Amino acid sequence: MRTPGVWWRGKSTPAKVETYTRWSFHFFAVIEIATIGLPAIGQLGSRFGGWALLAVCVHGVLYAVTASRALDWTRGTRDQPVRLLWALGTITVLIAVGGAVLTEHGPGGADAESAAAVLSVTVPAFGVGAIALGIRDWRRAFALAAGAAVGVAGVVFLVGVPAYAALGAGGAELFMAGVLVSTSVVSLWLLNTVYALDEARETRARLAVAEERLRFGRDLHDVMGRNLAVIALKSELAVQLARRGRPEAVEQMIEVQRIAQESQREVREVVRGYREADLATELAGAQGVLTAAGIDCEVSGPVTGLPPQVQSALGWVVREAATNVLRHGDAGRCSVSVRVAEGRVTLSVENDGVPVGESGGGSDGEPGSGLVGLRERLMEVGGVLRAGAVGGGLFRLSAEVPLPVASVTPGAPETPGADPSERDAERRRLPASASASAPAPAPAPAPVSEVTS
Repeated sequence: MRTPGVWWRGKSTPAKVETYTRWSFHFFAVIEIATIGLPAIGQLGSRFGGWALLAVCVHGVLYAVTASRALDWTRGTRDQPVRLLWALGTITVLIAVGGAVLTEHGPGGADAESAAAVLSVTVPAFGVGAIALGIRDWRRAFALAAGAAVGVAGVVFLVGVPAYAALGAGGAELFMAGVLVSTSVVSLWLLNTVYALDEARETRARLAVAEERLRFGRDLHDVMGRNLAVIALKSELAVQLARRGRPEAVEQMIEVQRIAQESQREVREVVRGYREADLATELAGAQGVLTAAGIDCEVSGPVTGLPPQVQSALGWVVREAATNVLRHGDAGRCSVSVRVAEGRVTLSVENDGVPVGESGGGSDGEPGSGLVGLRERLMEVGGVLRAGAVGGGLFRLSAEVPLPVASVTPGAPETPGADPSERDAERRRLPASASASAPAPAPAPAPVSEVTS
């Protein structure tokens, strides 16, 4: 059985705000019964006080139910509780009229008149406050509060109360109803704003992914569109020349081969630029995004001087970790640390606000597709990934990557740690005849799942 603390920590921020709002209005119903209904027994006597307590209890229960259903309607999970609103309004009017009648025709005495006046003024204020939750336009809600004040003043005056006292009752009703209506309007505005901000945060993450996909598709189109058009044109020309027995057909096909190899190289550069990431840039970007989302983010450790392949792998870890912190749980704090020791680089991302019983798709639970992709990327550089809850509502994502050992083989033109773009530049400096006669074997293209992950 879950404790209240576990139940509360397992909720997101919008769900916490909604729960707080609901129980606040339920507590208003308890306040109404405790401050109006119970004292009426001692002030009005057992006969009138018992009926007053029963009426206030019914009103309080109906108040709580109406507030709850109105909040459901505001969140779009139920229809507008029209019948409950009319029922609450009817009972509110009856209690207000009954209190006004008891003021002049009740058992008498200062205490009885005070209790009857409270019934005729306070109960309508609570009722109007609950009805305001079921009204979409805040202007209509405040107009209802003003109408309740006019109604209370008119009823009290009709039962024989002097005009100045009736005006005082109307003024008190206007003040109390205005406060409770303002509370209802502000509570609905705050609840809707919190949900809207949460949806905006999710939309921002989806737009970032969509924008990156568009950029990648645009780059591929720019690279391949022109080259494929030239290949198609020269291939058609070679076919025509071959049919005529012209030796120039061979030259055209050699040119097609060269353009195809050049296209392979350019596609590899586009994919490399998409897959590689600068660690310092990714850490700064993640810190900025998390801070903008209201999450306190701290970054520590050395982030410069690392080999490009290590920075690329750890940069992807930072991207995925920042996305998980934004989209999962209810984080308020996130710390990112980089540590270099014993020939290995360790990147740890730790955040709070993780619902108890969830591991976020880490090693303790069903792995998510994002973490699976990270593990595959880290395996390419000999790294490992660990992810899971560490207790106390904390979640830790840790990646370890070994530093490559720089070595140069005698007579070899390239070093294992050389930049692939430099190797491509070296190949481009070779004579065209050498590249055509013995073209360097192109590496296998990256799987589609990795390119589009």
